[in-house]
Amino acid sequence: LLRDGDEGLEIFCVVRNAASRFLGGAVVFPGGKVDAGDASPELVSHARGLPASRDGFCANDDELRAFAVAALRESLEEAALLPLSEGALSDAELGALRERLAAGASFASLLGERGLVVDLSSLHPFARWVTPEAEARRYDTRFFLCRAPEGQTGAHDDGETTASFWATPAAVLGRFDRGEIALAPPTHRCLELLAPVANVDAALAVAATVGLLPICPRL
Repeated sequence: LLRDGDEGLEIFCVVRNAASRFLGGAVVFPGGKVDAGDASPELVSHARGLPASRDGFCANDDELRAFAVAALRESLEEAALLPLSEGALSDAELGALRERLAAGASFASLLGERGLVVDLSSLHPFARWVTPEAEARRYDTRFFLCRAPEGQTGAHDDGETTASFWATPAAVLGRFDRGEIALAPPTHRCLELLAPVANVDAALAVAATVGLLPICPRL
């Protein structure tokens, strides 16, 4: 999630709960797992557009749509940010929706109640990383870039994540180099690619040119 700040491009980061079994305490981007409901017909009716994908990112449009819906649902859950096709929500409204989502309400029902339509085309595929085979817990993860809606501040959930901040990619990398924070290799590499970029428009232009074939590190 990106915005233009006083010192250039800023990216929204969250700190994972230190008690998490995977990357506990690390600085990461908001995200999570694709749920079965992310591909439901009910939810598809409350989504418009598709990310401009390329070879290697997803097998087909249905899979791409499910990943995009999951990304925006997780954006609401972990960052209280949600791009819509029309209109915008206040921080207070986003907080209330997030509370109901955490209490068990479905993403589709929340959108349907308010007549909201999420903008899947606001997501720009940026990378695909697969966890090394040597790891016990493995993931095949898609990374998107997305311009944060104007007027939405962003906030961590105080559960899976315990802190959040906006910063330039260079500032986050600097904190890592000084040993102040932990970053996983995919997060570090994404920040490296964005560090020279001046603003959101330029970052989305970079996303349109990067390769999207799976990156499969070996230990």
